[in-house]
Amino acid sequence: MPATPRPKKLVVAINPSASFGASRDVGPAVVQTLRAMGHEVTSLTEPDFEQLLSSARAAVRKRPDALIVVGGDGMVNLGTNLVAGTKVPLGIIPSGTGNDMARGLGIPHEDTEAAMRILDAALTTGPRTIDAGHITWTDAETGVRDERWFACALSAGFDAIVNERANAMRHPKGPSRYILALLAELARLRPISYRLVLDGETTETNAVLVALGNSVSLGGGMKITPDALLDDGLFDVLMVKPLSRVAFLRIFPRVFAGTHVTDARVRIVRAKKVRIEADVPLVAYGDGERIAALPLDIEVVPGAMRVLAPLP
Repeated sequence: MPATPRPKKLVVAINPSASFGASRDVGPAVVQTLRAMGHEVTSLTEPDFEQLLSSARAAVRKRPDALIVVGGDGMVNLGTNLVAGTKVPLGIIPSGTGNDMARGLGIPHEDTEAAMRILDAALTTGPRTIDAGHITWTDAETGVRDERWFACALSAGFDAIVNERANAMRHPKGPSRYILALLAELARLRPISYRLVLDGETTETNAVLVALGNSVSLGGGMKITPDALLDDGLFDVLMVKPLSRVAFLRIFPRVFAGTHVTDARVRIVRAKKVRIEADVPLVAYGDGERIAALPLDIEVVPGAMRVLAPLP
């Protein structure tokens, strides 16, 4: 007879914002299901992200068999910054707005039960190893060097500006908030002068968007780097040359299918190490989370993370 899989010591971190939304029942249901499977589960529910990060960091130090996050890409980013560079795998039960990392990993993002089946299978067969992006920068005010990780994508340009606006909006909820923020910022669309250092080679370019894809999409399914691979040791670096508003509106719908890359004003190159500078104050976003103002140094760290997801 085959051996019965041993129970796992699991930490489940639940998005604090979910307690007020339509997905408020997902976290408790995940915890209940995992316990019913016989696992030893530590459930982390805190009133805000800072306290959740602190609790989850302490829990990961005890080396559980996995950290499981319940939420969207913000929760994935929280988990990434706790497990990258460790042997603790990250599990994802998507219940957020964009869920781009789940999409890239082949985890069902609109079916919690299906996502749980994926998680259960991966707990038995073992995790998949993927790359992660390591970001470093110097705080302009304090001079202190800081660092963060991201798993899916980093944007520094029009998309990041839209994120700034969308995150400041209370209504509407869901992907439509991003679209409304995009339309509002489109009226102010201006090219940005970038200085990029890609694996030691310097490129100066005017663009409306620069983004680094470790995975395929951002913003809830926008396939900005459709050919990016999570385990090739490289970023797909997207540069979009200056566009008129009309041209932007023509290209934008194509990003959901990834066909925008055939436009001559869209360029993608691959690089392991990237430095991004701009001639205007600009904040970068990683996995939809506010990171820091440019300039930033970003590097792919091959095999930095273990994730509970299907093999490619």
